[in-house]
Amino acid sequence: MAVVLKAGDKAPAFSGVDQDGKKISLKDYKGKKLVLYFYPQDGTPTCTVQACNLRDNFSALKAAGYEILGVSPDSVKDHKKFETKQSLPFRLIADDDHTILNKYGVWDEKQLYGRKYMGVLRTTFVIDEKGVITQVFLKPKSKMHAEEILAAGAPTAPVKPKKR
Repeated sequence: MAVVLKAGDKAPAFSGVDQDGKKISLKDYKGKKLVLYFYPQDGTPTCTVQACNLRDNFSALKAAGYEILGVSPDSVKDHKKFETKQSLPFRLIADDDHTILNKYGVWDEKQLYGRKYMGVLRTTFVIDEKGVITQVFLKPKSKMHAEEILAAGAPTAPVKPKKR
Protein backbone atom coordinates (compact mmCIF):
# COMPACT_ATOMS: atom_id res chain seq x y z
CA MET A 1 0.00 0.00 0.00
CA ALA A 2 1.35 3.39 -0.99
CA VAL A 3 2.19 6.18 1.44
CA VAL A 4 -0.50 8.81 1.21
CA LEU A 5 0.99 12.30 1.20
CA LYS A 6 -1.33 15.29 1.29
CA ALA A 7 -1.22 19.06 1.31
CA GLY A 8 0.34 20.29 4.54
CA ASP A 9 2.79 17.36 4.81
CA LYS A 10 6.53 17.93 4.74
CA ALA A 11 7.90 16.77 1.39
CA PRO A 12 10.16 13.71 1.83
CA ALA A 13 13.83 14.48 1.17
CA PHE A 14 15.30 12.83 -1.91
CA SER A 15 18.36 12.82 -4.09
CA GLY A 16 19.04 11.32 -7.48
CA VAL A 17 20.70 11.80 -10.83
CA ASP A 18 19.25 13.79 -13.73
CA GLN A 19 19.40 13.22 -17.49
CA ASP A 20 22.87 14.79 -17.61
CA GLY A 21 24.25 12.56 -14.85
CA LYS A 22 24.23 15.45 -12.33
CA LYS A 23 23.21 14.91 -8.71
CA ILE A 24 20.02 16.64 -7.66
CA SER A 25 18.08 16.76 -4.40
CA LEU A 26 15.07 18.40 -2.81
CA LYS A 27 17.33 20.74 -0.84
CA ASP A 28 18.48 22.25 -4.17
CA TYR A 29 15.00 23.79 -4.36
CA LYS A 30 14.90 25.32 -0.88
CA GLY A 31 13.41 28.81 -1.17
CA LYS A 32 11.70 27.93 -4.46
CA LYS A 33 8.32 26.50 -5.44
CA LEU A 34 8.71 23.08 -7.01
CA VAL A 35 6.40 21.10 -9.27
CA LEU A 36 7.54 17.51 -8.68
CA TYR A 37 5.77 15.28 -11.16
CA PHE A 38 5.93 11.51 -11.33
CA TYR A 39 5.20 9.72 -14.59
CA PRO A 40 5.42 6.10 -15.76
CA GLN A 41 7.71 6.08 -18.81
CA ASP A 42 9.62 8.30 -21.21
CA GLY A 43 8.27 8.41 -24.74
CA THR A 44 4.86 6.86 -24.11
CA PRO A 45 1.90 8.82 -25.52
CA THR A 46 0.37 10.19 -22.30
CA CYS A 47 3.73 10.89 -20.67
CA THR A 48 4.87 12.75 -23.78
CA VAL A 49 1.67 14.83 -23.86
CA GLN A 50 2.14 15.74 -20.19
CA ALA A 51 5.84 16.63 -20.57
CA CYS A 52 5.13 18.71 -23.69
CA ASN A 53 2.30 20.57 -21.94
CA LEU A 54 4.72 21.51 -19.15
CA ARG A 55 7.34 22.44 -21.77
CA ASP A 56 4.91 24.59 -23.77
CA ASN A 57 3.84 26.43 -20.60
CA PHE A 58 7.29 26.53 -19.04
CA SER A 59 7.62 30.32 -19.25
CA ALA A 60 4.23 30.85 -17.56
CA LEU A 61 5.16 28.39 -14.81
CA LYS A 62 8.56 30.07 -14.33
CA ALA A 63 6.87 33.50 -14.25
CA ALA A 64 4.61 32.18 -11.47
CA GLY A 65 7.75 31.13 -9.58
CA TYR A 66 7.70 27.38 -10.21
CA GLU A 67 10.61 25.06 -10.92
CA ILE A 68 9.74 21.74 -12.61
CA LEU A 69 11.24 18.34 -11.95
CA GLY A 70 10.07 15.04 -13.46
CA VAL A 71 10.69 11.61 -11.95
CA SER A 72 10.23 8.17 -13.49
CA PRO A 73 11.89 4.76 -13.19
CA ASP A 74 13.59 5.22 -16.57
CA SER A 75 17.39 5.34 -16.92
CA VAL A 76 19.56 8.44 -17.28
CA LYS A 77 20.12 7.45 -20.94
CA ASP A 78 16.35 7.18 -21.60
CA HIS A 79 15.75 10.54 -19.88
CA LYS A 80 18.43 12.20 -22.02
CA LYS A 81 16.88 10.82 -25.21
CA PHE A 82 13.40 11.98 -24.09
CA GLU A 83 14.65 15.45 -23.08
CA THR A 84 16.45 15.89 -26.41
CA LYS A 85 13.63 14.58 -28.61
CA GLN A 86 10.97 16.71 -26.88
CA SER A 87 13.21 19.78 -26.19
CA LEU A 88 12.36 19.69 -22.49
CA PRO A 89 13.65 22.72 -20.53
CA PHE A 90 13.54 20.99 -17.13
CA ARG A 91 15.36 18.21 -15.31
CA LEU A 92 14.29 14.56 -15.10
CA ILE A 93 15.41 12.23 -12.31
CA ALA A 94 16.19 8.60 -13.08
CA ASP A 95 14.73 6.54 -10.22
CA ASP A 96 15.30 3.02 -11.48
CA ASP A 97 15.50 1.58 -7.94
CA HIS A 98 12.16 3.26 -7.02
CA THR A 99 13.56 4.98 -3.91
CA ILE A 100 11.92 8.35 -4.59
CA LEU A 101 8.80 6.75 -6.04
CA ASN A 102 8.36 4.77 -2.81
CA LYS A 103 9.01 7.80 -0.56
CA TYR A 104 6.23 9.69 -2.32
CA GLY A 105 3.91 6.68 -2.42
CA VAL A 106 3.55 6.61 -6.19
CA TRP A 107 5.02 3.13 -6.85
CA ASP A 108 2.05 0.89 -6.29
CA GLU A 109 -0.05 -1.90 -7.71
CA LYS A 110 -1.91 -1.05 -10.91
CA GLN A 111 -4.30 -3.03 -13.03
CA LEU A 112 -4.77 -3.11 -16.79
CA TYR A 113 -7.12 -5.49 -18.57
CA GLY A 114 -7.36 -7.58 -15.40
CA ARG A 115 -3.59 -7.95 -15.09
CA LYS A 116 -2.04 -6.63 -11.87
CA TYR A 117 1.48 -5.21 -11.87
CA MET A 118 3.63 -2.65 -10.05
CA GLY A 119 3.95 0.76 -11.67
CA VAL A 120 4.00 4.52 -11.26
CA LEU A 121 0.80 6.28 -10.25
CA ARG A 122 0.87 9.48 -12.31
CA THR A 123 0.93 12.13 -9.57
CA THR A 124 2.17 15.69 -9.11
CA PHE A 125 3.19 17.38 -5.87
CA VAL A 126 3.54 21.15 -5.61
CA ILE A 127 6.05 21.96 -2.87
CA ASP A 128 6.47 25.44 -1.39
CA GLU A 129 9.63 27.35 -0.54
CA LYS A 130 9.77 25.73 2.92
CA GLY A 131 9.49 22.16 1.63
CA VAL A 132 5.81 21.71 2.46
CA ILE A 133 3.41 20.07 0.00
CA THR A 134 0.75 22.62 -0.94
CA GLN A 135 -1.08 20.72 -3.67
CA VAL A 136 -1.40 17.12 -4.81
CA PHE A 137 -2.73 16.16 -8.25
CA LEU A 138 -3.59 12.46 -8.02
CA LYS A 139 -4.68 12.17 -11.63
CA PRO A 140 -3.32 15.18 -13.50
CA LYS A 141 -4.90 16.13 -16.81
CA SER A 142 -1.94 15.51 -19.10
CA LYS A 143 -3.13 17.80 -21.90
CA MET A 144 -3.61 20.74 -19.54
CA HIS A 145 -1.48 19.99 -16.51
CA ALA A 146 0.33 23.34 -16.46
CA GLU A 147 -3.01 25.13 -16.51
CA GLU A 148 -4.17 23.00 -13.53
CA ILE A 149 -1.04 23.94 -11.59
CA LEU A 150 -1.32 27.63 -12.41
CA ALA A 151 -5.04 27.73 -11.54
CA ALA A 152 -4.45 25.96 -8.22
CA GLY A 153 -1.65 28.35 -7.30
CA ALA A 154 -3.46 31.52 -8.33
CA PRO A 155 -4.23 33.78 -5.42
CA THR A 156 -7.90 33.95 -4.73
CA ALA A 157 -9.53 37.33 -5.03
CA PRO A 158 -10.63 38.83 -1.73
CA VAL A 159 -14.33 38.47 -1.11
CA LYS A 160 -16.09 41.81 -0.95
CA PRO A 161 -18.57 42.02 1.90
CA LYS A 162 -22.16 42.40 0.80
CA LYS A 163 -23.86 45.69 1.59
CA ARG A 164 -26.92 45.32 3.75
